[in-house]
Amino acid sequence: MSFLNKVVNPLGLGGNGKKKIKGEVVLMKSTVLGFNNFQSSVVDRVFEFLGNEISLQLVSAVHSDSSANGLKGKVGKAASLESWLIKLTSLTAGDSAYNVTFEWDEEVGVPGAFIIKNNHTTEFFLKTLTLQDVPGEGRVVFVCNSWVYPAGKYNYDRIFFRNQAFIPSETPAPLVWYREQELINLRGDGKGERQEWDRVYDYDLYNDLGDPDQGSTYDRNILGGSSEFPYPRRGRTGRAPTKTDPSSESRLSFVSSLEVYVPRDEKFGHLKMTDFVAYGFKAITQFIIPALRMKFDRTPGEFDSFEDVHDMFEGGIQIPKSILDGLSTNIPTPFLKEMFRTDGEQLLKFPLPHIIKDNKTGWRTDEEFAREMLAGVNPHIIRVLQEFPPTSKLDPNVYGDHTSTITEAHIKDNLEGFSISEALENNRLFILDHHDTFLPYSRRINTTSTKIYVSRTILFLKNDGTLKPLAIELSLPHPDGDQFGAVSNVYTPAEHGAEGIIWQLAKAYVAVIDSGHHQLLSHWLNTHAVIEPFVIATNRQLSALHPIYKLLQPHYRDTMYINALARQSLVNAGGILEMVVFPGKFALENSATIYKNWVLPEQALPADLLKRGMAVEDPSAPHGLRLLIEDYPYAVDGLEIWSAIKQWISDYCSYYYKTDEAVQKDIELQSWWKELKEVGHGDLKDEPWWPKMQTRQELIDTCSIVIWIASPLHAAVNFGQYPFGGYLPNRPMISRRFMPEKGTPDYDELSSNPELAFLKTVTAEFETLVGVSLIEILSRHASDEIFLGQRDNPEWTSEENPLKAFERFGKKLSEIEEKILSRNNDDKLKNRVGPAKFPYTLLHPTSEEGLTAKGIPNSISI
Repeated sequence: MSFLNKVVNPLGLGGNGKKKIKGEVVLMKSTVLGFNNFQSSVVDRVFEFLGNEISLQLVSAVHSDSSANGLKGKVGKAASLESWLIKLTSLTAGDSAYNVTFEWDEEVGVPGAFIIKNNHTTEFFLKTLTLQDVPGEGRVVFVCNSWVYPAGKYNYDRIFFRNQAFIPSETPAPLVWYREQELINLRGDGKGERQEWDRVYDYDLYNDLGDPDQGSTYDRNILGGSSEFPYPRRGRTGRAPTKTDPSSESRLSFVSSLEVYVPRDEKFGHLKMTDFVAYGFKAITQFIIPALRMKFDRTPGEFDSFEDVHDMFEGGIQIPKSILDGLSTNIPTPFLKEMFRTDGEQLLKFPLPHIIKDNKTGWRTDEEFAREMLAGVNPHIIRVLQEFPPTSKLDPNVYGDHTSTITEAHIKDNLEGFSISEALENNRLFILDHHDTFLPYSRRINTTSTKIYVSRTILFLKNDGTLKPLAIELSLPHPDGDQFGAVSNVYTPAEHGAEGIIWQLAKAYVAVIDSGHHQLLSHWLNTHAVIEPFVIATNRQLSALHPIYKLLQPHYRDTMYINALARQSLVNAGGILEMVVFPGKFALENSATIYKNWVLPEQALPADLLKRGMAVEDPSAPHGLRLLIEDYPYAVDGLEIWSAIKQWISDYCSYYYKTDEAVQKDIELQSWWKELKEVGHGDLKDEPWWPKMQTRQELIDTCSIVIWIASPLHAAVNFGQYPFGGYLPNRPMISRRFMPEKGTPDYDELSSNPELAFLKTVTAEFETLVGVSLIEILSRHASDEIFLGQRDNPEWTSEENPLKAFERFGKKLSEIEEKILSRNNDDKLKNRVGPAKFPYTLLHPTSEEGLTAKGIPNSISI
């Protein structure tokens, strides 16, 4: 067809009188830094003129191709996208719609898939193909959401299936071969280094954290594949080993760190959020950290007072012009202004954290300290105290006796008339226990510049529903050896003089250890790391046609990419996390020892509450549980959301699986579960707690847990990071010295300058600015965020029952939003807002963009 004919007759209507099927393709052209790649666009127009077009072929769902021994659906004639040459797209990245006209072939009949070939030079993101007036069917929709590279990059055809789900045994026969072949393509062969256009999902150990070629300082243990350091698997990149250690994978340079391999479709997600996070990490690692080092090398800095800390938000930090110029050259202006609000000035400014917006001093109160255990950023660690004094589960043959040194004398006068036995019997005593988790590593951690205590905090439930701290025990390993137990000191509440600041410091040491637990375990390990094997296994073993794939896929968006970025810049040797969180170089290794005790069924919110003794089973109570602390915001909001998720998944799974036998005979589902258990979480494969995946209920429970982890749980521990921790004194992440002792100048300073004494103990100014820069980025929502109860395309399935069930789910979440806001306005619920006047909204399902301290995205995308 001539160029003139393409322009004059863009629909490509022939004169043979055959029926035509009109369709519309929606795609997004390849972009660079948010703008169209102009040079590639010109080349593609030349290719289009020469006949190298983007072509599509429909694949029958009803008729097989006899020439392929009846194994494949019959393929129709190729049709090309129309008007590529004359359609101009806007300069900013966005969708483009193109017509396509297929010649109807009765021998093809109703299509169940289509093949697309990109004969251009650049990739594009294919969103949808919609066909109109298909005989006997009407409107047919294909939801694609995939990057399509030039055809020469693949040794197979790119195929997309209709928006209808089938368990394997019910797949239309003409589509079975395509379904199976697509999974083979996605699994790959486990060989070679992966390239950006690859679509291969495979597993590897965490052998890319260290950089032994840079010297022993950057050596790190390999996580996964051993009983000493078990770990979930990550996505394989196939990069070459290091020169020094053939078992370690080489690392990318800072310059190319954003190009770390993940399957290309895992790198799209929310375009704005992905770019924002990527450029944020780049700005911090390549520019902000060097700028701050330059500043503090010249004038070593300390915060002198809490007002000095407030200057971070009200004044800003001066940035050298050379650094600002580097930022401007390497980071797109819109991202630069949004991330650092430089506005052309040489200032690094931070927004005011929620914790001090309405009350600058509320964070210092004992009530707020305790409230954040129920309604803060790490609200699922506190547990009921069942024995006094608290005991340890550490092996006494290795670590000696670690029974708590908190005695009756420390707490009996603050029990509001209860004896200790009565308080225990009436469930009035609670504990935040960070003793056993970090004690085995504390000796090594304290050989560095960091000085930490492991802690136990005992609290009493008052009649008004709030908690008050009774005692804090701070412990160190015995100086003569682990086998001799611990050396401990107990601190009790005080308000004035040196004892008052000692109490404030004791709470700060607890906040430090809780912050480390939050970052390494609650956040990184128990959401990011444990979900990645699910992402990989789902893509390797469940076809895009599979109903469970369609259920779970939205909850995986961007997770592999954000984890890969984290391994490049955050959790790697010398990365930001090692710099700003107390375990330092032992951080990820410590998390591996805790993973030994990870139990999938216990990640369900009801199971977690029961395990911690924070609830008891009660069939007459909402959700079948009665909370021991009725005003427990995380649990109250979380149980409503958990129940909504569980109902939605039950409705969905019951539609596709009518019996337990259907679950048992689903070959893809069984392969998925086997691989997930034996490979993805293979270091725990012999644990007895794994569900057998033999019943509908096991399937419903498992999918509920996966979605809970990826969506509400991650939201609860992520989006409050800056609102609670952006103000350093509230949640410091490092302690630099031990508690001052009487008779020392440091102790005298407690009375003469208590704020300086406090600030000299916790995170230094340099690490604070780096840490705050990081958690601000991690706590943001993008404008194109997709929240729980939403889908990026309302036609994600064509089946009416699942669509109606999903609509009910969305309505239920809207009702929960209203209940959360109502509870936050109830003065009787004192834990909802607290002395800081900061309402608990971290499990409020939707949010505006930015730093909002609310909103539950579908996936771990940041």
